[in-house]
Amino acid sequence: MSLGVYISVPFCRTKCSYCNFASGVFSAAQMGRYVERLCADMTASRTLAARHGAHVPGAVDSIYLGGGTPSLLPADELAKLFGTIRAEFHVMSEAEITVECAPGMISDAALEALAACGVNRVSLGVQSFIDQEAASVGRLHTREKIFNDIERLRGAGISNLNVDLIAGLPHQTEASWQESLAAALASGVPHVSVYMLEVDMDSRLGRELIAGGTRYHAHSVPDEDLTAGFYEEAIAQLGAAGIPQYEISNFARSGFESRHNLKYWQRQPYFGFGVDAHSMLPVAGPSPQPDAESVRLVTTDSYDGFFIAAQTEAFPVSHSQAVEESFFLGLRLNRGVSLDVLRSQFGNAVEDHASTIQEMLNAGMLARSGETLRLTPQGRLLSNEVFERFIIVDEKPQPEEELKFQI
Repeated sequence: MSLGVYISVPFCRTKCSYCNFASGVFSAAQMGRYVERLCADMTASRTLAARHGAHVPGAVDSIYLGGGTPSLLPADELAKLFGTIRAEFHVMSEAEITVECAPGMISDAALEALAACGVNRVSLGVQSFIDQEAASVGRLHTREKIFNDIERLRGAGISNLNVDLIAGLPHQTEASWQESLAAALASGVPHVSVYMLEVDMDSRLGRELIAGGTRYHAHSVPDEDLTAGFYEEAIAQLGAAGIPQYEISNFARSGFESRHNLKYWQRQPYFGFGVDAHSMLPVAGPSPQPDAESVRLVTTDSYDGFFIAAQTEAFPVSHSQAVEESFFLGLRLNRGVSLDVLRSQFGNAVEDHASTIQEMLNAGMLARSGETLRLTPQGRLLSNEVFERFIIVDEKPQPEEELKFQI
């Protein structure tokens, strides 16, 4: 089985008010130090994996640089990073190589470096095509800059593009959401990600909303019902335009689905490097944990702590936990979960979830066609509640990055 490589680059020009990821504003001088550490960790990756009883597959078919804003790295640091990836891993010639970029912040030097490093997919953090909405959460781009960067990327030979949109931003209305959707379609990109605004204590806007305050334009955030309506409208309009939904938050023309992110939802191996990076690797032969099916590695989310030794924690995943993950990750995909496939992998352990499946079918959250289970439209809106029902064993807390993707 092939491997995906994820690189966390936590550098931003500004910190958006809605952001709940481990990223921030750092000086350019910090970037070289960070890349140096990333390269050292990749060089030692097999030793780290072996220490925790994990196996690293040989061939890499996807690379993803997320953040943060990876395109802020200087050209020589990007070249060093990709040079180390190719030196330490066998990167397949047809590998999907994605870099997240912020519109309006792709310099000519960065664009040239991306192309030279073999990047063939770019994910643009648009969030909104409406200038007022983008500015209200700290984005520095305008609609004009978005379209200009899309054309520049295509001119550099990178046409496999994604744009992110967020439903529920401050000042968003039904009319402005329709305008953003129309602009995304007019851009001609083959992939669109649509997220509903997350309200939690990990972002400034989330904390303000929870506190009932007005800072960060919190008083202008649409309510949950309106935000859910935006999401449903996106499903309808993108699908009608030939960009159907294939995962809860992701839509693509045929053949343009994110191959890297499919690894997360299909429980395929990936190795993450950097601040707050996660990995999921198969066990190597006889495991130190008798019931271990795989191993998850989690790196500290502290930037300063990242430079201290031994900042990666290992979580063995038992067979029963692997079954749980197969349900709550696989159900994110529109094609759903095949019970026959799960039985072939895990045997009778699948039947431990029979009562939960029936409960979710009765509640209208799941639909069944033969031996395939899928979320219903209502189930997608309440997906986290559905997923929680499949967690019946709590041997040890597991990392939760699968429920908070950035694409």
